[in-house]
Amino acid sequence: MRKHNFYAGPSTLPLPVLEELRDQMVDYDGKGLSLVETSHRSKEYDAVHNAALDGLRKHLELSDDYDVLLLGGGATLQFGMIPMNFLSEGEHADIVVSGSWAKKALDDMNAIAAANILFDGADSAYTTLPSPETVKPSSGSRYVHIASNETIGGLQWKSFPKTGDVPLFVDMSSDILSRKVDMGQFGLAFAGAQKNLGPAGVTVVIIRKDLIEQGRKGLPAYLSYRTHADKGSLYNTPPVFCIHALSLVMNWITDQGGLGAVEGTNDKKAALLYGMINENPDFFRCPVHPAHRSSMNVVFRLPTEDLESEFIKGAAAEGMVGLKGHRSVGGVRASLYNALPIESVETLTGYMKSFASGHGV
Repeated sequence: MRKHNFYAGPSTLPLPVLEELRDQMVDYDGKGLSLVETSHRSKEYDAVHNAALDGLRKHLELSDDYDVLLLGGGATLQFGMIPMNFLSEGEHADIVVSGSWAKKALDDMNAIAAANILFDGADSAYTTLPSPETVKPSSGSRYVHIASNETIGGLQWKSFPKTGDVPLFVDMSSDILSRKVDMGQFGLAFAGAQKNLGPAGVTVVIIRKDLIEQGRKGLPAYLSYRTHADKGSLYNTPPVFCIHALSLVMNWITDQGGLGAVEGTNDKKAALLYGMINENPDFFRCPVHPAHRSSMNVVFRLPTEDLESEFIKGAAAEGMVGLKGHRSVGGVRASLYNALPIESVETLTGYMKSFASGHGV
């Protein structure tokens, strides 16, 4: 019996995708060998590669102004790769420090050039975000960096800053393709696959073509967006298995009725869980400001850490895994990514109700 998988990443994948990967692992499409044994220059892999790119373009509704790149290194590589491509000596970019992942991006930005902090949520322990209309680029800024969803802190931008002629760059690792978003408002967006796109090992970068041309020259080849765009993300051997899985996840989204249907299901899951938290405010407490609560990563606390440990242990005994909060903040975290069935959230909220009742609430 499969577990109710609330891990924050790597995380749950659609069961039909896993089953198809299993069935084709040894003999891909009747070819007599696995796709992971097949040249990335073969026609078999070429079809998979293009299917992944086409699926991303379709579901993100991307215009021809954008390139889609499939890279290695995880989203973490992008924290350094972005400033390397767009900042030269004496230049700077802006950043909104909304939590752990934005702080990591800040550190790497400062390693390349100067970072200007537009907002730092430290005073609120990273439980709130600025109003989008208050986020204005500083004079001379090359770009503004934000994280659309903070996986650890459970914050999410519901709408985005308008930065005018200064491009907005966004880390979408934990909420890409979870909701409809106008991608045309971003100069660059990137996401590690291991939340909503597939297994860890491939990173998606969506970048405006004019920005590729503006990028610095003279970088090591792999660290230049121009290299990957010119080679169709085939400059080096790509993570074949991960891209195959990504292509199947794109098909799965289509089978669900498209991104609008996926977003509707995600809204229902989040409403169920936040509803249970709000019904029991003396026992379950979400520290995040209600306007900024993530629909992907729901964080909450119980009255004591001992109760939290008991809660997590009891949930595991009932088949619910991945509920322990990140080690840096503690508490409980339930990640509600696309592939998590709504039945898993119903199981969790039922357990929360009985747990609270068993402790006199």
